[in-house]
Amino acid sequence: MKTCGVLVLFMTLSTACALRCYTCTATDPKSCTDTKSCPVIFNRCFSLKVDGYDMVTKGCQTSIACVGAVSCCEGDLCNGAFPTGPSVLLLLLVSSAIIALFL
Repeated sequence: MKTCGVLVLFMTLSTACALRCYTCTATDPKSCTDTKSCPVIFNRCFSLKVDGYDMVTKGCQTSIACVGAVSCCEGDLCNGAFPTGPSVLLLLLVSSAIIALFL
């Protein structure tokens, strides 16, 4: 039974560690609803709006490339137009507490 709990915790940790960002190229930033799990090398989410064009691009980025017109942020889905739900850390703590109580 303990092995099952450890396996569930490991799976929660592996999915919780991947950064998630909104990804799109659109004319309306609020219409960007697609999300993506970023590859390990990317540690920021970004938004780019070029002056003179009615387009916004959002996606995953490294901190080194966060210069100039590229607006970067840290945390899951931080580059969205709407506030996000509870943090991954809170979800991880709650799932760990549930596993500890019932196993």
